[in-house]
Amino acid sequence: MKNMKVRVPMYFIGLFLMTIGIALSVKSNMGVSPVSSIPYTMTCVWGIEMGKATIIFHCVLVASQIILLRSKFKYINLLQVIVGIIFGYFTTFCNYLASFLPATDNIPVRLMMMLASTVFIAFGIFMYLPADLMPLAGEGAMQAVSQVSGVEFSKVKIGFDCSMVIVSAVTCLIAVHGLGSVGAGTVIAAVLVGAELGVINKAFGEQRDKILGKTAECPD
Repeated sequence: MKNMKVRVPMYFIGLFLMTIGIALSVKSNMGVSPVSSIPYTMTCVWGIEMGKATIIFHCVLVASQIILLRSKFKYINLLQVIVGIIFGYFTTFCNYLASFLPATDNIPVRLMMMLASTVFIAFGIFMYLPADLMPLAGEGAMQAVSQVSGVEFSKVKIGFDCSMVIVSAVTCLIAVHGLGSVGAGTVIAAVLVGAELGVINKAFGEQRDKILGKTAECPD
């Protein structure tokens, strides 16, 4: 693979930006993005530190790929576990940094945090995905479901995100008698991240692709 000196840093910077967005969404206390809802639910219900919960969730998703694909599972995709561990430690570190931000009940400030989180997540995807290295376990699981079921990836992603939000909401309602990880911010993230990614890609996609040495655009 060409341009590894560019792709690898871009990949990990993208992952780090995504975890900054996740930490801001947690700090806003308005609900996290769908992809983070299960790990944050584990934090709310069982008190597992979110970075560790993220690692556990990624391992479960890799295991689900093995079960779904069986002999078609490619062993190189076990590297998703390593990526999940790194992503989990990034999450822990960014949550630690976010802890220095003042807590507030001011709705406009919390909304600004939530909106900022969607921008960081969109920029993270913009950088991490086109690097064409190893997908996060969530995307790997969605690809496995798409491959086995024959349903196109975009539809699988919608179903996957909705399922995670529903499971998170029901679990939190039963266990902590509240929505926990799910809130207005979850809906905001579900709508805005994709739209923002499209805008970012149109504005900076050509420059990014030149740096990567390719012309393909990041899917939005």
